[in-house]
Amino acid sequence: MLRLEHSWSWLALALAVLLGAKPSACGPPPGPRPNILLLMADDLGIGDVGCYGNTTIRTPNIDRLAADGVRLTQHLAAAPLCTPSRAAFLTGRYPLRSGMVSSQGLRVLQWTAVSGGLPPSEITFAKILKAKGYTTGLIGKWHLGLSCASPDDHCHHPLNHGFDHFYGMPFSMMADCERWELSEKRAVLESRLDVCFQLVALATLTLTIGKLTHLIPGASWTLVIWSAVVCLLLFATSCLVGALIMHADCFLMRNHSIAEQPMRSQRTTPLMLQEVSSFVKRHKQGPFLLFVSFLHVHTPLVTTENFRGRSPHGLYGDNTEEMDWMVGQILETLDTEGLTNSTLVYFTSDHGGSLEARFGNNQYGGWNGIYKGGKGMAGWEGGIRVPGIFRWPGVLTAGRVIHEPTSLMDIFPTVVHLAGGQVPQDRVVDGRDLLALLQGTARHSDHEFLMHYCESFLHAARWHQRDRGAVWKVHFTTPIFQPDGAGACYGQIVCPCSGNRVTHHAPPLLFDLSRDPSEAHALTPDTEPSFHQVVETVARAVAAHRQTLIPVPLQLDAADNTWKPWLQPCCGRFPFCWCDRDADPR
Repeated sequence: MLRLEHSWSWLALALAVLLGAKPSACGPPPGPRPNILLLMADDLGIGDVGCYGNTTIRTPNIDRLAADGVRLTQHLAAAPLCTPSRAAFLTGRYPLRSGMVSSQGLRVLQWTAVSGGLPPSEITFAKILKAKGYTTGLIGKWHLGLSCASPDDHCHHPLNHGFDHFYGMPFSMMADCERWELSEKRAVLESRLDVCFQLVALATLTLTIGKLTHLIPGASWTLVIWSAVVCLLLFATSCLVGALIMHADCFLMRNHSIAEQPMRSQRTTPLMLQEVSSFVKRHKQGPFLLFVSFLHVHTPLVTTENFRGRSPHGLYGDNTEEMDWMVGQILETLDTEGLTNSTLVYFTSDHGGSLEARFGNNQYGGWNGIYKGGKGMAGWEGGIRVPGIFRWPGVLTAGRVIHEPTSLMDIFPTVVHLAGGQVPQDRVVDGRDLLALLQGTARHSDHEFLMHYCESFLHAARWHQRDRGAVWKVHFTTPIFQPDGAGACYGQIVCPCSGNRVTHHAPPLLFDLSRDPSEAHALTPDTEPSFHQVVETVARAVAAHRQTLIPVPLQLDAADNTWKPWLQPCCGRFPFCWCDRDADPR
């Protein structure tokens, strides 16, 4: 009966269009509310996908999604790194508004056991859709915090932000989950511990010699023994720090319980697909919201044997092709359950590909096509321009391409609107409803200006001058690439946002993205007659934007972003955290 009702609703809509009626831009399309499936890749470059110009990495399923739907070419992340970008995606607000940024260089949440995270006071689209009768689920990566004061208060947990079901990593996939050749934390910690070990060992040796030769008055064997104990502890910790990180951060949860600690990465892909299939089948009577947050294509690029060695782009290409296959499996589940026509599907990445993810001659990060920069760079297009694909058969015209500026923050008001909900009126929401633009009843995006933050620092701003068809980008600050002439900050994980490794521009750099999307040629007053007018217009917009900002605690600063052992989730007695409940019979 439900499928029959869906069929009549789409038939009625099609007849209305044929008779010349235009869908209302003020309300959702007629008929039952759609299921909503949101697919987000991790660290995928816009140039890694076939429908965005790649001819060597095979992404047939994502390409088919674009051919059957609407493709956005100027779709932008609100931040160039995962934690702030995902916070903006879920709330429709610049991450600075929720405090999901840092002013101290701690660009993302550093550990699972930190007290920072998406504040419970923030309203996610999942909270609103749940209140409107949707069943809501998140499968995959979270990386927006877990607990505040105790290991099980779960104040930042997905289930405290509107999701009915969660299966995945509360933290993030990272190279340290596999003790890989690249490292986010292990290598730095090992280096620091080694230095401390050497200093304490030297002190222990000095005290011992001083005691034996009587050259150090007051030296006691007690002090020597304690120094030796500290030395041994530092040495042991240095040897074990990799395993400790894997247990501390690389684990899976099912709702509020730890399912696997540490996780066995090779079997995570089939487990995630199984969870997606199970969720869809359980809730196919709808409506449901399912957010599939892939662990692909972040390092360590865990790829199953079926896909290893298939791509000419090495392990990164293999991992991308496996993620595309996963997209295909998920779409096939919709087909099998008869949900394709009643489900809005959206695909994107949280930010641009990582240029610095390389070791020796091997590149383990993505490609951002013609766009300058990459992950971590808030101003340059390569850090923030991402795929944006929508498919909703019978409602969105297949094969449409839209070149207007849009944002990941726009998903919030769009899905809230489709669910029959209301955007909160007690706070600033920066996203704009995309439905009219996607349906073709609006010519332009509602974004006239977009701000591009790096941590809490505004690096650039964009102005869509509709009457001229121009998109201007003004850069106030840019990172200094290393080495000179490179297009990234090699030797670092990402480029910095502040300090002596950035350049502040006065006057700012100006680019016309409608003519120079690669940002290769900065304009000057001599080459662009409108230079001063554009810069002054953007400066006024920035000043107006700053008037809307309300100071809030910064969740990623050190006070809330340092490992706290009393917050460490553990399915055994700490530090012996080990379990595999997914393998247990249920």
